Amino acid sequence: MKTKKQSGMGAILKLAILSTFLLSVASCSSEPELVPEAKTEPVASLKPEKSTESEENLESKEITEINYVLSELTTGAALHGANGVDIGPDGNLYIGSVVGQEIVVMNKENGTIVDRLGKERGVIGADDLVFGPDGSLYWTDILVGEVGRMTPDGAITKQFVAPGVNPIAFSPSCRLFVALDFLGDGLYELDPNLIEPPRPIIIATEANPFPLGFFNSFDFGADGRLYGPLFAAGLIISVDVGNPGDPVSTDPFTDGTVQIVASGFQNPAAAKFEVDCLLTVLDQTGEVFKINTITGDKTLFTTLEPGLDNMVYDKDGTLYMTNNDEGWVAEIGSDGQARTISPGGMIAPSGLAVLHGPNNQDNIFLGDIYRLRQFNGGNGEQENSYKGHLVPEENTLSLILPMNLKTDGNNLVVASWFSGAVQVWDSQTNQVLENFVMGAPIDAIRFMDDLVVSDIGLGGVVWASDNSMILPIDNATVFAPGGLATDGESVWVADWGSGIVLQIDFEGKTPAAPIVVASGLANPEGLALDNDGNLLVVETGASRLSRIDLSTGEVAVVVDGLEFGAPGGEGFPPTWTFDAVAMGLSGDIYVTGGGPNVIYRLSPE
Repeated sequence: MKTKKQSGMGAILKLAILSTFLLSVASCSSEPELVPEAKTEPVASLKPEKSTESEENLESKEITEINYVLSELTTGAALHGANGVDIGPDGNLYIGSVVGQEIVVMNKENGTIVDRLGKERGVIGADDLVFGPDGSLYWTDILVGEVGRMTPDGAITKQFVAPGVNPIAFSPSCRLFVALDFLGDGLYELDPNLIEPPRPIIIATEANPFPLGFFNSFDFGADGRLYGPLFAAGLIISVDVGNPGDPVSTDPFTDGTVQIVASGFQNPAAAKFEVDCLLTVLDQTGEVFKINTITGDKTLFTTLEPGLDNMVYDKDGTLYMTNNDEGWVAEIGSDGQARTISPGGMIAPSGLAVLHGPNNQDNIFLGDIYRLRQFNGGNGEQENSYKGHLVPEENTLSLILPMNLKTDGNNLVVASWFSGAVQVWDSQTNQVLENFVMGAPIDAIRFMDDLVVSDIGLGGVVWASDNSMILPIDNATVFAPGGLATDGESVWVADWGSGIVLQIDFEGKTPAAPIVVASGLANPEGLALDNDGNLLVVETGASRLSRIDLSTGEVAVVVDGLEFGAPGGEGFPPTWTFDAVAMGLSGDIYVTGGGPNVIYRLSPE
């Protein structure tokens, strides 16, 4: 088994090294119209050079062979993941979504989405949020390390704290606190006006880089201490937050700053006090506990679907809860039963791969960031769901966060810029067979006895085995390589930034100079060869699927009017969650629609 050391969330920090490059690419994402439009014509008008058939029969044959019926194979959640949640002065739920790069305002009775607060209002990737005493909305943009504030009159202020800024809460005396998760570790007090610099309470050092263990969504107790979960340590703790001027703690478990309240959790993600003063704790396993903070005794309250993320108590004691993996929002009754407010499902459909299913039916696998999902190609029903791990499990090679997929015989190649790794995964045993620590891999395919990876973190298209360069990013003709395809002899690469598709041939493992096979495409992402040897390409900047005739370079529209996902924000891959295409064994074509959370199916007429 070929393997490198399992990577963790810290791999995302490699993206900071590429900030200059990514900022220039992201500027393209905000103005996709600057990318030249492809010269296209309807697929049905492409005719063979020679034919002995009559014109009438020829046209009839072409319509039969190349026209497709577009449908939605399956539809996911209304949200792109549901994270932090609070109740606004208007009585609505405000729900952060890191993957959706937004805050969703939702009617808590019927799930109607009232508003979406996105980049236009300074929201980049809201993980947690809270309303302040004056009615201002505060949120944490975890990936860029900023805290945002929107006053009731709409004025927006932002302050940089540190990458990984996540939980946020006010004390009863109106002091504001945040902590770092996954991309950092520590605890800080903030000026509610976001003017004075953050006051460090607990910080990481080279000697102790994880002084807490990812202090997540927290709440203040009646004793004035801050209570919350340690996601990576499986503990519930309380913290003496101190006062301005107090010394900074670097070893909080020994200097008295932190006390352990309860243990024995797997990945506890949130802790909130209810009206009877018991502490409610949710674990990503789906378990919800009640804890007596004086004795440390814990009682299992209810068990829900895995992937739980956050919660909030209304003034009347009603509990509302979110699920990150599935994107649902629910009200939890006093008996532990959930009343669904907004249903769950796919939250970020990205990579696609098709394997043989029963009776030669398409067996569809989907990368959905926190879940690797398996669907029946006939009826679209989900048949399996496999957990991708934000924090790797101990003493094992766990599945990374699956963002892109390619077939590798009966296995799958899984790529994830979020995890900074590429894996080969056995769909029969749910085991990782190969693991490669990378930079920020967008796509990966099996080629020869190695894997070819498009990796903007490593600066181009590389071999997975030794990270040696195949096609470098030169910021002149190659900007943001993403989607890959191969026929076993050549490799095709889609460049999101330049709108070109390149063909790379090899002499052994030595690449020849790349050849442009198509240009003027609008932000191309997913690639796949069809059954006739043409290259399918997802043009996210034009909301269409196109086909490239590799013998002539002609580009033709297969279908337009598709809804794809939003591009990434500044400092992150412009493909963000990626929109992919896969050719089914049945002749159907499958395309992910990251906007409405769907898998499109194109069936030949």
